[in-house]
Amino acid sequence: SVVTTLNADLQTTAYNALGDRRGAVVAIEPSTGKILVELSKPDFDPNTISQNWDTLVNDSNDSSLLNRATNGAYPPGSTFKVVTALDYFRTKGSLEGFSYLCEGSITMEDHTISCYGGTVHGQEDFYSAFAGIGTMLGGSSLKKTAENLLFNKSLPLTSYKKSTFTLNGKSSVAEVMQTAIGQGNTLVSPMHMALITSSIANGGVLMKPYLIDHVESAAGEEVKKYLPSAYGNLMTAQEASTLSMFMRSVVTDGTGSGVRTDAYSVAGKT
Repeated sequence: SVVTTLNADLQTTAYNALGDRRGAVVAIEPSTGKILVELSKPDFDPNTISQNWDTLVNDSNDSSLLNRATNGAYPPGSTFKVVTALDYFRTKGSLEGFSYLCEGSITMEDHTISCYGGTVHGQEDFYSAFAGIGTMLGGSSLKKTAENLLFNKSLPLTSYKKSTFTLNGKSSVAEVMQTAIGQGNTLVSPMHMALITSSIANGGVLMKPYLIDHVESAAGEEVKKYLPSAYGNLMTAQEASTLSMFMRSVVTDGTGSGVRTDAYSVAGKT
């Protein structure tokens, strides 16, 4: 018998929460790398895969055989702002002292990015003005930090879609602006973003993700045990602490307030 690291209650909760939507849910224990949830929908019943094989392989609409958690590639959206924030911190040494006047949109070299609904936010600090921050940093700097976080690199997984980041020193202002807020040509898997977040939660150290806890014999005896192992540091402890504070403020004062609770401390990025 193979005993996985998955938490059946968490897996069921995620399965029910995702409902009929296409998508993926990943949950990792940061201190060990144990994968607690790895969910992809639309799904299929492995018990009837032989009978349903022709339907599954020809269903280009649902792509049920695609594991969206590890092999899907999507624009990261605002979750990418942890990368932009880390690059800014490495360049400036602090996230403080930045000020920007939001008038509902930002235009550079004839390219405009508007705030949602055209909302005018007024004087903004670092935590809101990422398109402008991206142009300040430039494509080369953002690329270096993104690749430090394993974009365009191999991941410590056996099956996955490599995440892509295309900015460089020759990228246009429009490309930099879009990329800094998680759009543009950047593509990433949910698992990869979970690995980055896990390293932030674990003081900068990324633990290798694993799905098998141990193997038992027919008599119930443990014949092989899989133990946690570190992949390496994706960032320093100070950088991880700063990003944690940044992500905490998203929940206490920002767009992640829906998961705010007094029961425990939550950090996130919408």
